[in-house]
Order: sequence, then structure tokens, then C-alpha cells
Amino acid sequence: MNVFGVDIGGSGIKGAPVDLERGDLAAERHKVLTPHPATPDAVLDGVCEVIEHFGWSGPVGATYPGVVVDGAARTAANVDKAWIGVNAAQKLAERVGAPVTLVNDADAAGIAELRFGAGRGRTGTVILLTFGTGIGSAVFTGGQLVPNTELGHLELHGHEAEERASTRAKEEGDLSWQHWARRVQKYLAHVEMLFSPELFIIGGGVSRKADKFLPLIEGIQAEVVPAQLRNNAGIVGGAMAAALAGRPADSASHPHPAATTLTTPDPGSAAGF
Repeated sequence: MNVFGVDIGGSGIKGAPVDLERGDLAAERHKVLTPHPATPDAVLDGVCEVIEHFGWSGPVGATYPGVVVDGAARTAANVDKAWIGVNAAQKLAERVGAPVTLVNDADAAGIAELRFGAGRGRTGTVILLTFGTGIGSAVFTGGQLVPNTELGHLELHGHEAEERASTRAKEEGDLSWQHWARRVQKYLAHVEMLFSPELFIIGGGVSRKADKFLPLIEGIQAEVVPAQLRNNAGIVGGAMAAALAGRPADSASHPHPAATTLTTPDPGSAAGF
């Protein structure tokens, strides 16, 4: 069974049909740059461009870099504030003429990793963190997702975590891998203190360079591993969410509870952060 997944990020919009039996892309993904300003209409134009690249007609699972409740955006940390309150699932469904499920981007990546990737078979507390324009999070316990956790906005040493430890912060600060790894380490230690997970999964585009920074992270009791699906996890998870929703096209604007309460099919100083 193939379902289309599209991942909306602060820097790029990427998507592809997904083979849900294998948990992998059924075709090479297509990507366009996220427009700036990243207003709803401009971003949805990009989403439609990605979908139309494949001539796709059928259900779509889309991710959004913020809190999503009943298909509507509640926050907009890394896109234009005009997103807040917009029922993007409904707007996109009207444009593509097919059912659309909208979920938080890190939540989507998390359900993909727990079903097909680094979290497969884990039943304890697992936290996936996506490092990119911001820091997204997905928290699972007993295989069940706690949606919309947004742990990238935790405050640590007087700073919002993603302002100091995201991939964007590394690039804008021209930080070495070692310097950035120290910031990530402090962030992981803070999250570990709060949640005591058995496993951290590190996702986002930087996961493909895990060998450059994960060996530099010390003192974390939980296992810390890179995402196996790498930066495709959001696409796969978006498609999974659409398949789980399983609703008729005329109810596209009313997401099934599975879209927001997903379970996996398988069981220092301030200046230093």
C-alpha cells in the first residue's frame, strides 16, 4: 500500500509516495525550498508542487513544524505567524481534492522510527529529537505517543534550547562539531533529568552525520542513537498517519483521533550552553 507523505520544514518541503509495508519511500523524494516569508498560502503552494511532481491523486499525510490539533496549527515558531489558527489540513485537502492528515513533524518522524527504525521493539520511554531549523520532539511510552510535546522550547540556562542547540544555531554560529556536541549534551542531560528515557533517537538532516558528533556526547545514561530513516522519517510518518486516519475524502477537514494520538503498530553557565 502506497500513501503520499510530505514533510514541511523551516528550510525545505519534501515528499514522496511511501510503501507502508516496507516503511520506505516508493520513489526518490522531491524537494522545494520553503518560501520566505513562510505564509500558509505560500507554503501550501510548495506542498502542492511536490505532490503534483508525482502526479499523485489520493490520501496525503503532511507534517507541520509546530503544534497541530484537529488539523489546525496552534504554534508557528519556525514559519510565519499567520499559520496560527489555520486549519491547514482542510485548506490543503480542498486544493488537492483528496483526504489530508496533518501532524506535528517530529511526531510523524517518531512513529516512523518506532515502527520501522531505531525504536522498533522498544516499549519503555523513547524520545526522538529532530535537529534542524529548530528542535522537534516526539515522546513515547509503552509504544504510545504523547503528541505535540515541543521539547525544543525548553529553557536551559536562560536560553530556549533550539536557539542554542539546533542545527541552525550550529550553522549561524559557525560552531565546530565539538562545541555543538557540548550544547547538545547539555540539552540531552536536561531532557533526561525530566523524563528518564531508555532511548534517545537523534533525527533530522544532521542524523546522517551522526559519526561527527554522537561520539563526542558523554554522561547520558540513556542510549543515544541516530535515526535509521534519517531525514525521510517525517515523510514516512506522515504517510503512516494518513493511513491510520483511514477516513473518507469528504471528512478531510476532520482528522481522525489517530492523527493526533498515534500508537505504533509494534509493541554549565549560560554562556556555555
